[in-house]
Amino acid sequence: MLYWLTGLSDGGDLFNLFRYITFRAGGAFLTALVFGFLFGQPLINVLRKRQGKGQPIRDDGPEGHFVKAGTPTMGGLLIVGALLTSTLLWARLDNYAKVKKQNTAGVSGKVRLLLGFLIAGIAGAWAAYFHPAELTGQLAFPVFKDALLNLGIFFVPFSMIVIVGAANAVNLTDGLDGLAIMPVMIAGGALGIIAYAVGRTDFTEYLDVHYVPGTGEIFIFTAALIGGGLGFLWYNAPPAAVFMGDTGSLALGGALGAIAVATKHEIVLAIVGGLFVVEALSVIIQVLYFKRTGKRVFLMAPIHHHYEKKGWAEPQIVIRFWIISLILALIGLATLKVR
Repeated sequence: MLYWLTGLSDGGDLFNLFRYITFRAGGAFLTALVFGFLFGQPLINVLRKRQGKGQPIRDDGPEGHFVKAGTPTMGGLLIVGALLTSTLLWARLDNYAKVKKQNTAGVSGKVRLLLGFLIAGIAGAWAAYFHPAELTGQLAFPVFKDALLNLGIFFVPFSMIVIVGAANAVNLTDGLDGLAIMPVMIAGGALGIIAYAVGRTDFTEYLDVHYVPGTGEIFIFTAALIGGGLGFLWYNAPPAAVFMGDTGSLALGGALGAIAVATKHEIVLAIVGGLFVVEALSVIIQVLYFKRTGKRVFLMAPIHHHYEKKGWAEPQIVIRFWIISLILALIGLATLKVR
């Protein structure tokens, strides 16, 4: 929005700063961060008042979690609010569009999944429409130069699986204070760098990757995501004053999936978001194995609860998972150059 106000798009601002994506990304980051600090505590107060007893604690969960009873949920509203405000202010809204999704607590799993696939289908079709002709319906492979798989009409269903899968994987990871938000910021930062790179012809020629016009604006979105995430983490750090809830985790996970689809880096998402993949797989493996044998592979799923049962302290799990996320993000970024 600011790009178009007072003639800024025509170079009317000081030093033509608003023409630079990096400048607007910095503005988006700071706006989201300040938004989080300003509105975090008032939102928590409202949620406490409205929710009363806060988010229920699972009876079959780790024993140490009962001390968290009474902590309000839906803290993801803070991140989503910061994200939307910053993106609306700093991004060029006529450029590459991002599709996010937000679900309300209390909606049944089936309805939530159906709604998720519906929004993901719109996002996938939108991305396919904006992709250049030579990339439409194609699945790109990292590392292998010019390796493309033509999915044709199956591209949209594939993109739906990527987006909904990412949303639910982040949702499953959101089980400890601060566990999900930092990996989301790390993965978002990595995908933002990728979006910026594939949106510039000079970078794509140097890196020998596919050029996807307009994706540079996604960098502003991811900068806002990091700023809003830091603002939320201030209140979500152990002991959490508010939980992210489905409102935040599904929206942020869906956003990561949509970015991967938009930039033609769906497979790289599985690398930079590898922690979320492992968390989701641990649940799938646990359920399938238990139905088949009546026994469990993990002491408890998702896998972060397994390590809680093994005696790891919550901060120990969270910080180690953060480290793993950072390593995976660096590996994912390395695929840009390794050809």
